[in-house]
This record gives sequence, structure tokens and C-alpha cells, in this order.
Amino acid sequence: MIEILQWSTLTVCGLVAIARVPSALKGKNRTVFYIFALMTLATLLSIQAPYVAIDQALGGVNVANLLLRFVIFAAIFFVGIRVTRGFGADGAYRLLTGRIGMAVLGLISLAVLVLFLMMDTAGSSAGLVAVSGQSARNGLLVEYYGAAGRAYPAYVSLVLLPAMVQACRSNLPGLIRVAALLLVLGSVAIGASLLFPVFPPALDSVEFVINYTAVLCFVIGLALIWLAKPRSGLNEPGKKTSTAK
Repeated sequence: MIEILQWSTLTVCGLVAIARVPSALKGKNRTVFYIFALMTLATLLSIQAPYVAIDQALGGVNVANLLLRFVIFAAIFFVGIRVTRGFGADGAYRLLTGRIGMAVLGLISLAVLVLFLMMDTAGSSAGLVAVSGQSARNGLLVEYYGAAGRAYPAYVSLVLLPAMVQACRSNLPGLIRVAALLLVLGSVAIGASLLFPVFPPALDSVEFVINYTAVLCFVIGLALIWLAKPRSGLNEPGKKTSTAK
């Protein structure tokens, strides 16, 4: 079940990223291509077999997991930029790109790096499962590291949530409102990931479902916005729309 969800998510992300290549090569909406490409890479690094292969090539000390964290940070940052600009959420945009947003990103990134360096990370292990089991100290550090890794996506998602809820209740075209609803669901799923430390071990599979639900909601939501633009005439010059660059 989990493997099917993982590979399905990778397939969706990869196909949408490939579909965006022609536009990116023409210089159109490259940010959207970056989002899909980064999400594809993040999903790839979340799957056991490719993770181990990539990490072994990087030295076998789980640097791939650290890379995964920063790829996710980059992807969610670009999502935030794209969505806040597209929906005219100026306040949310400032919370992401202004001093507060940059401070949050910098501090969380530093925390992730420091916690990673404090662990004994020898031996490639997707999700750092084997690393966590090496010692009680490592287990605690992995928990803190995971919490820090979830903090920035949760921050961005909570910043985006009010604008997405407002878009769902607006008179925008139906496809755009469906896309906004998916982005709301994705944001809620990422916010729910902050509760992972209190989940009992029996609910590990639920954590996977929440994570991949968030990715799929964001990817499909952004893809629907992209599809809606030519069909709804939302690209008219001088008209501020939910999909304006």
C-alpha cells in the first residue's frame, strides 16, 4: 500500500514536471517547473531503493536525507511564492520573503544541519530508521531532526492557508476553486505532520499517507491552476487574477 502510494506520487510528480519542460525552456513560469522538479526529487529520495542507491553514491552517511530536507524547503518556498503571487496574497508573500520569513527559514535550516551533524549517521537508511535504533541518544536526535524538518513546510502552509480558504469561497472559476481546495488540504496535511511525535508507532503508516497526500494535493492543485489559465481567459493583460505571475 505504502509503496504503491510512493511510486504513484513519484509518477504524478515526474509526469507533471516533464509536461512543464517546454514552457520552462521558453522562459514561461519557470517557478512552476522548479516546484514540480523539486517535488519529484523529494519523492524519489523518500523511497527506499533509490534513497539507498543515491546515499551510497554520496558516502553512505545519510547525506541524502539532509539533501531531502533542503529540497523540500526549496520546493515549499517556491510553492509559497507562486501561490501568494498568483492569489494576490501580499501579506502572506511578505511573511515568506520578508525578514520574518527569511529568519524562520535560516534558523530552521541551521537547526536541521546542527542536529544532523550531532547524530551518528553511518549506514544508509531511508527515514533514518536504522540510525534512530543505534542508541537512545540517536533516537532522540532523530526525533528533533524530524521535527525541525517539518517546521518550515508547516510554517509556509499555515501562512498560505487563509488566502487559500478565501479563494475557495470566492467567485473565481470552478477549476481554480477546486485547485485552492486541494492546496488547503495539502496545507492542513503538512500542518498535521507537526503532531507526528505524539503518534503511537502503530500509526507509522498514517504518517506516510499524510505526507504523500500533502505532496499530491499541492502537485495536482498547481497543475489545475496551470490548466485553468488558457481555458478560462485568466491571462488577460492588465487583469489581476488568481494565476497571474
